[in-house]
Amino acid sequence: MEFKDKYHLTTEQNKRYAKSNLARLVFANTRFEGLSTTLPQTETIVSGLGVDGVPVDDINTIVQLKRGWQYIINETKPLSLRIEKNINLIVARDDAVFPGELRTGSGLVATYKGDFVPPENISEDEEKKYLNDLINSDRSATDKALTLMFHNMRQQIFWDGNKRSAILAANKLMIENGAGLIAVPEDKYPTFLRKISDYYLSNDMKEVKEWTYKNGIQGIELRNKKSKDTKIDPNLQKYLN
Repeated sequence: MEFKDKYHLTTEQNKRYAKSNLARLVFANTRFEGLSTTLPQTETIVSGLGVDGVPVDDINTIVQLKRGWQYIINETKPLSLRIEKNINLIVARDDAVFPGELRTGSGLVATYKGDFVPPENISEDEEKKYLNDLINSDRSATDKALTLMFHNMRQQIFWDGNKRSAILAANKLMIENGAGLIAVPEDKYPTFLRKISDYYLSNDMKEVKEWTYKNGIQGIELRNKKSKDTKIDPNLQKYLN
């Protein structure tokens, strides 16, 4: 299957699209952690307000996911392993033994088919090379982002927060290239999580990658671009400077 870019935006357009959907993006990503907060509750927390009845740990997870999305939207440097570490430092601040650091010990991931034991040794040099080779390949931006996301998830390169960190790193690539966003709809997350578990155990990302490409790439179609001759009312210009 060919993973062509479905959307063709400028970086700034892609950033604005992500900003306008921030609460929904955070809400979907909380499904990785099994949170039961509703979308309205998530929107309230993202807005900086408290919500009665939501555990403090859940609120902290949502707040740090919000900050993670804000970081990748605003970071102007291209994706690197350092930026991936920064993402993990933010989203796993309250969960990981050593947030923002590559895993140096053994791990265990529970799946619906049993436990998955990730690769024991994570090499910083190898992860840097993997990322650089992928970014410099002739694949589409969407293909690179999906490949990186699932690679990082299965490698479990960090101590905790690997799925959250992986999807944010992948979306950093999407935003940089104006390719839309990887944003699986909330009602499809149960299937998404099962396919991730299957991939963990099989080490074959083909199925989960194709499924995510079909179901989880979101964006906007620009049918009528702004004309270069569009003139702005001089009375409005002062509000735009």
